[in-house]
Amino acid sequence: MFSWAHFNILLNYLTDIIDILLVTYVVYKVIMIIRGTKAVQLAKGILVIVAVWFLSSFFGLRTLEWITNKAITYGLLAVIIIFQPELRRALEQLGRGRFFSRGVLVEEQHKDAIEAIVKASSYMAKRRIGALMSIERNTGLNDYIETGIPLNAHLTSQLLINVFIPNTPLHDGAVIIRGSEVVAAACYLPLSESPFISKELGTRHRAAMGVSEVTDSVTVVVSEETGGISVTKNGELFRDISEERLRELLQSELLTDANSSSLWNWRGKHNG
Repeated sequence: MFSWAHFNILLNYLTDIIDILLVTYVVYKVIMIIRGTKAVQLAKGILVIVAVWFLSSFFGLRTLEWITNKAITYGLLAVIIIFQPELRRALEQLGRGRFFSRGVLVEEQHKDAIEAIVKASSYMAKRRIGALMSIERNTGLNDYIETGIPLNAHLTSQLLINVFIPNTPLHDGAVIIRGSEVVAAACYLPLSESPFISKELGTRHRAAMGVSEVTDSVTVVVSEETGGISVTKNGELFRDISEERLRELLQSELLTDANSSSLWNWRGKHNG
């Protein structure tokens, strides 16, 4: 027979499940915020300290345990100081009501953004206007956004073209795109130190490779010397991509996850 005692037990179980799910989701959102930032490396360092403390305690290494215990005790203030940009960003998102948002844009917005990027790339390639456009995906690009000039403007091909016109204030550096928005221009991206990059490629291509090695972004490069369009992703460089190939690639990466791997198997054909 079902009694109030059973009801209370069931209610406690449900409360625990909801509590665990909420904490898990909050932790997930925090991880998504710090991904692609320097905080990732700092978080790894903290995990190493905690692991050393646990092992020293387990094996009875008293001196090492005392040192790590003090580091953890006084490390809270240091963590607040070190993670200040990420904490500020999280609080800003919470205030804007974005912290618990899905972060997935409507497919139509992606389609419009893709067409704008393809159209602008084609226009600049024909006129040999150098360009560097990095499209944010799951890994945050906030560290690089903060090095540039904030725009927060609706993405259009005209805007992209105008940004990269030579001798204008914003043409140096990269444009960072988030969904259907140009977040910032004149951004500095990390240069790749890979020895396998062709010597004939310049700073734009090295920057595109560099950001693809540390994030999951898709970066489009238009060469000022040759007018060729290149794309980088996951540390791979694909050169001399046609307008149609560029469109198909961006669609496969940004529109659906189902086709996410279909066009990146070009190594033998397009990785020159």
